[in-house]
Amino acid sequence: MAGRRRKTTGASAGEGTAEAVLPADLELQDLYGAFAAHGLDDEDLDDAAVLVPPVKLPAERELAEQAKAVPMFGFALALARWAAPHLAVDEFGDLVEADRAPAARLLGLAPAEGEVPEEAEVEALRAWSLACDLDLVELGTTAEGEHVAVPGPDLEPAEQGDPETVLELWLTAAGIVRELAVEADSVPEEAEGEPAAGGEAEGAEEDEDGLTEVEEARDEAAELLDEALQVLYETTAFAEPGNETVPLGVLAALLVVPEGEEPSEELLGDITDVMVALDPMLGDLAELGLLEYRPIDPELFDEEDGEEPAVVGEEPLDEEESARFGLVRLTPLGQYGIRQWLLEDGYDAPLVGDLARGDAAELLRGVCESANVLPEEELRVWTADREPVAAARELLAAARGSDGYGPLRRMLCVSALNLLGPDAGPAAREVMDDPELGGAARAWLTAQGATDVPVPDRAMALWTVVDTFAAQLLDNGGDAELLRELITDLPVNGDPAGWFGELWRVDHPYTADVLEAIGELHPDRALAKEARKAAFKARSKG
Repeated sequence: MAGRRRKTTGASAGEGTAEAVLPADLELQDLYGAFAAHGLDDEDLDDAAVLVPPVKLPAERELAEQAKAVPMFGFALALARWAAPHLAVDEFGDLVEADRAPAARLLGLAPAEGEVPEEAEVEALRAWSLACDLDLVELGTTAEGEHVAVPGPDLEPAEQGDPETVLELWLTAAGIVRELAVEADSVPEEAEGEPAAGGEAEGAEEDEDGLTEVEEARDEAAELLDEALQVLYETTAFAEPGNETVPLGVLAALLVVPEGEEPSEELLGDITDVMVALDPMLGDLAELGLLEYRPIDPELFDEEDGEEPAVVGEEPLDEEESARFGLVRLTPLGQYGIRQWLLEDGYDAPLVGDLARGDAAELLRGVCESANVLPEEELRVWTADREPVAAARELLAAARGSDGYGPLRRMLCVSALNLLGPDAGPAAREVMDDPELGGAARAWLTAQGATDVPVPDRAMALWTVVDTFAAQLLDNGGDAELLRELITDLPVNGDPAGWFGELWRVDHPYTADVLEAIGELHPDRALAKEARKAAFKARSKG
């Protein structure tokens, strides 16, 4: 799966149906954490690795059960068992004519008696072909020259629900269907007609041109499908439970409309073209349970009156009308499959909870150092079912330190304490006099409703101001708007010269950085000037 190179946009929100927050609606640092903390600035972003957000997946056994429940996959298993101990096939390995109707009846595609519809036999042949492709049946020739099929070695463990076997078979099937979906979509219309009359040389040249055109169309279709699947993967990762469904028009707009632009008439046409191209491919993938898909209503493209096909345009649509343009939802199986393809291509595609498997020190370090992480989710997984006081003590101990990530660790520690709740209070009280943790611990206890928490002394209060501000700088990559909001709440108390005169003396590795940020962003020019002077003094004292 190629790394996507899509244009991101928030303009598609005008289509009015997606309740979930889409990746394109957010700034990159909002999605993936602090670039400042990882040494990345705007000039580095084009060269940075594609960041894939972490996702939540069910256990492999549950995923295997979902795979076995996919009709086409289940049909392949059933036909492979039906072939035992052996089944005669034609020279191509297909079901012989006499077995096609019984196969359709076996799969429930036709009534037990009476005529079997042709489409039922075709569906049975498709399932048989998938069984062959997955080696659920193996083809051979007897000594008498008869072509036969016998069950393969993976059939029994797959039937018994062995997760590794089932998921490996399903992933192979999904890859086959994905490739076939692209092949079907990539045949140009002119290639489907009769070859043009002409000489042998002219015909050979036209054949070569036709093959080149088909290959180019296939590559374009494959790239489009890969990009669409990765956008769906990201969208699902950030969606609230129940809001994973994406209108096809929104998906197409995310692939077409440049960031910050409203869709022009030309772009609306491009959106429609992408929707039409994706429609059959997504329908094919839905057959393997990779996604749930409601296709475009064909009546929208009724050109009987010579009108152009409808598009998702300027006017917002109600929910039912929007659904006629197509709805797509990535399933947990789909998330699993796309993640495996990303991993195979060398991308870091983490799972939620990957960083929460160790102790508190490993948790906080991992969240600080990982670019593609959802901190709140990792903290939630780690704190779940832990005894609050013991967990809080471990977190507070891990939060200490004057290294570059120290402020961010302490901010994450407070977030984890919030998840543990008031029961973690005794551990917080134990560190109230700690020079690094005391200010944050006292503030947290007060926020929890404690009324007996003493106010920190001046030195602890000022150190905590610097530490808290530094954590926001690290966490938000210098988000100017948020930092301005924090700056306006600073307790300067009408004496900026005196307050900054104290602040620059604070022994904290980020004192000068914090003062420089205040000097750059504070709306009060006089106060900003004092901050810059203090920053210079802080730099000079080192």
